[in-house]
Amino acid sequence: MNLNLKPVLTLFCGLFWATLLQAQIMQVDEVSFDTRATFHQQTTDGVYDSHFQGDYLNFHLKGHITDKISFRIRQRLNKKIDEKNPFNATDFLWIKWQATPHWAFTGGKHPIAVGGYEIDSAPIDVYYYGAFSSRLYQYYAFGVSATYTPAPGQDIQIQFCPSPISPGTQDSYSYNLYWNGHIGSRWLTTWSYNLVEDELHRKMNWFVFGNKFPLGKLVIDVDFINRAAFGQPHFFSDWTVIGKAILSLGKWNLCTKIGYERNDAANVDPDGISYDLVLPAGNDYFYGGAGVEFFPLGNEDLRLHAVYFRDNHDKVNNFDIGITWRFAIYKRK
Repeated sequence: MNLNLKPVLTLFCGLFWATLLQAQIMQVDEVSFDTRATFHQQTTDGVYDSHFQGDYLNFHLKGHITDKISFRIRQRLNKKIDEKNPFNATDFLWIKWQATPHWAFTGGKHPIAVGGYEIDSAPIDVYYYGAFSSRLYQYYAFGVSATYTPAPGQDIQIQFCPSPISPGTQDSYSYNLYWNGHIGSRWLTTWSYNLVEDELHRKMNWFVFGNKFPLGKLVIDVDFINRAAFGQPHFFSDWTVIGKAILSLGKWNLCTKIGYERNDAANVDPDGISYDLVLPAGNDYFYGGAGVEFFPLGNEDLRLHAVYFRDNHDKVNNFDIGITWRFAIYKRK
């Protein structure tokens, strides 16, 4: 099926901005920025290199048009805008209708509903990614979703949007079923089933299980992702597992994260092309690191970090020292 979404998206964006400009009852709830800068150092084959870099500069706008209609924008001010994809630097540009206490509908650019806490985290809070997360073409895309909330803290979402493993301007799509909830008070979940098309219009099944365990001052995340094409010889032969732990001690966080990703060499189609184009067949990827965070003000407004990480693919030792700060220009009380 070949669908051209460009006219629909253009119309949606036009209506979105017209509504914001003309609605007399529009309320802005927050205007803010956040940014992260780093002194990056690495050693490759014994050769040392270093440089200063700006990682993120994000603009946030949150508000509502009525009691039931809200909107959000997050724009990366330091990201290149592609001529073929003018919204490449826009993470969020969505409008949400809370139709009933149990049903909400969202349209616009918002996160593709893939489970897992590594992918779900705001990029400014992630110091290093694994192969699967870092090699996706996109994680934010124009689309539509419906969310059902059977009970507080339990959200079930269905979503139709462009595929995260295909270029954003191509007619390949993702069909997503997502659960963001909890099992008891000490087991939080972001689970999903995703039927995704790649750039060759082949379909794959993703089964993603993100689990968070708050244990007082210690918080542990465990993500498991199984990727399976319909012609794949063995079901559990293309997968990712990620473990992360954060221990909070006053204004300090002690952090560590490790991950292992593997795709069996037999997972190729009759033409010899890997079913999985993100982590190709016959590859494995091990990465890990540890770091420390310090919050001088005792909150998220200012954060200092020092992080070391390494992987077996690039075999580069990375050491980052950086600062993150958030500042609100306006926030409704």
